[in-house]
Amino acid sequence: MRPDLATGPIRILIGLALILGMALGAPHLAGAAAFSNWAVLVVAGDNHAHSGAPSEVFDNARRDLVRALVAKGFSADHIRQFSVQPEKYAHDGSQAADSLAIVKSLEALVQSAPGGCLLYFTSHGSPDGVIVGPRMWTPNIMAEVVDQICEQRPAVIVVSACFSGVFVPVLADANRMVLTAARKDRASFGCGEADHYTYFDGCVLQEIGAAHDFAALGRAVQACVAAHERAMHAVPPSEPQLQIGAALAPMLPLYAFSSSP
Repeated sequence: MRPDLATGPIRILIGLALILGMALGAPHLAGAAAFSNWAVLVVAGDNHAHSGAPSEVFDNARRDLVRALVAKGFSADHIRQFSVQPEKYAHDGSQAADSLAIVKSLEALVQSAPGGCLLYFTSHGSPDGVIVGPRMWTPNIMAEVVDQICEQRPAVIVVSACFSGVFVPVLADANRMVLTAARKDRASFGCGEADHYTYFDGCVLQEIGAAHDFAALGRAVQACVAAHERAMHAVPPSEPQLQIGAALAPMLPLYAFSSSP
């Protein structure tokens, strides 16, 4: 074959064949089984409103997000939930939001669920990090946990808290997606004692049903939060942050959520 014949239509056909071969070689990425072997942590890190009054806002999101994830193809057997009031939520298997317990649970989960990691934290935050029970998890702590336990697995890390954009530059990696409720210098909204969900958590739960994959969900949540803040005249806008690593970006559409209701 002349070298120039490797260009044009033949080159396109070769490229299509390679793409098809990759897709056929990775059937575990498609459909309802895409996330069945992912390790999942969902952490409600506080039980107070911004005023200091008791609030269920973070536990509401934790509970309902777990239900949504199971409906979208995640295995309930590979999900662990954490709350600062586990005695109140013993019926749904919540454990105490203790840092050591969270780390140990993730270590155990990745042994039986080696496909990938999903970490979702909803709590109050500051420019130093996110509150998890009695501790502040800094971006460096979060990065160390993900680096050492999830290693090179695909990972999606969601931090729903004020100033949570501080996590993006530290957690960013080629095989990760990071979604946060706000810029590093902005508060997020909706953590009052009368709120059922924060604006961000509410948008995640609103949009996940129709989303095809995590990248689409992230973009939809950004638009949802912006629209809700405009409607509520919440200023300055929180501007949720979305960062997707170069290696993970072309793979995320293959990690499709289940279409089950």
